[in-house]
Amino acid sequence: MTYITHIGTDESGKGDFFGPLVIAGVMVNEKNAQYFLDLGIKDSKKLSDKKMLSMAVEIKKNAPHSIIAISNGKYNELYNNMRNLNKLLAWGHARAIENILEHSTCEYALSDKFGDESLIKSALMDKGRSIRLEQMCKAESDIAVAAASVLARATFVQKMQDMENTYGIKFQKGCSNLVKDAAKEFIAIHGKDKLKEVCKTHFKTYNEILTI
Repeated sequence: MTYITHIGTDESGKGDFFGPLVIAGVMVNEKNAQYFLDLGIKDSKKLSDKKMLSMAVEIKKNAPHSIIAISNGKYNELYNNMRNLNKLLAWGHARAIENILEHSTCEYALSDKFGDESLIKSALMDKGRSIRLEQMCKAESDIAVAAASVLARATFVQKMQDMENTYGIKFQKGCSNLVKDAAKEFIAIHGKDKLKEVCKTHFKTYNEILTI
């Protein structure tokens, strides 16, 4: 059976109060797909941060890829304009596909299912319009999507580290009570107005913190 060269896309940071939204795309062929499998690349949720950071280096060296990292300031602006997270995700996935197609030829793309397929299709521009696009549940079982998930999460982890260096506090992942404690610490040091620089303001956590 002939291996179908394809682009996989995935995102990281969607459920994290702090930090950016990162969408990545990776194009795999038969050769680099096997290499990534041999490296142990799989869904980023099953890997440690340290492992992902080293894998991300190999993915970047061995495959056409694109990373869309949307900082909190830009994310909040885009969300306020679109008022819909799935539309924002579709825009990011489409950009990742489009960026790869600027330099590579590919006829098939696959992403994890997060909304109506037509959202990504309508966000694609000239180069992406003719691509066959599919979304499926648990798409990380596909090596291209798994590689994209590793690239997205590794970038998210690096961006969180950059934020910690900039603001001098430890930002927690996810949306737990520890996250609220970190937000309170941030406000105590930097003030409420700056909180929107490091978090997603449409999360209910944002208003909960501001009213404390």
